[in-house]
Amino acid sequence: MTDEIKSEPVTEAPKIGKKKTDVKTDVKNVLTQLESTLDEYLVKKAPFTIPEDGKELIVKISPYISLIFAVMGLPLIFGAIGLTAILAPFAFLGAHYSVVAFLSAIFAAISLVLELIAVPGLFKRSKKGWSVAFYATIVSLLGNIVSFDIVGGVVGAIIGWYILFQVKEKYVN
Repeated sequence: MTDEIKSEPVTEAPKIGKKKTDVKTDVKNVLTQLESTLDEYLVKKAPFTIPEDGKELIVKISPYISLIFAVMGLPLIFGAIGLTAILAPFAFLGAHYSVVAFLSAIFAAISLVLELIAVPGLFKRSKKGWSVAFYATIVSLLGNIVSFDIVGGVVGAIIGWYILFQVKEKYVN
């Protein structure tokens, strides 16, 4: 007597989560929706707009301002990351502060890098440069939220977005 062993086909376990491309698409969709919403309220429905001469001035000087603030921000970010590393052994005393400080420094560094990446595009008046500057403001807002500076972050983001969206039409390439 032989026992027959019936084997069933091996199936893969269902995958948990989304595919990488789905997440990337979702993020892109959210950013597109945010951009269109901000465009609606900060340009089309804005109670006042920046005059054309003002827009032109902003477009001309914004790459220089971004560059100046980025250079000025480098030592502060390196100092914050260094200070966080020095205080790491004392994290057990106030773990909340050290984690928040470290995350804030990381968000600030990412925002700074994005601003530096945007500078050449801002000089060329390219849409890509404008988009990277927009992403930098989003990362900066997220950093403010992580550090519990929600009011300052939202107010700063709205002011920055208002100016950014008012001059958006000047970036076409």
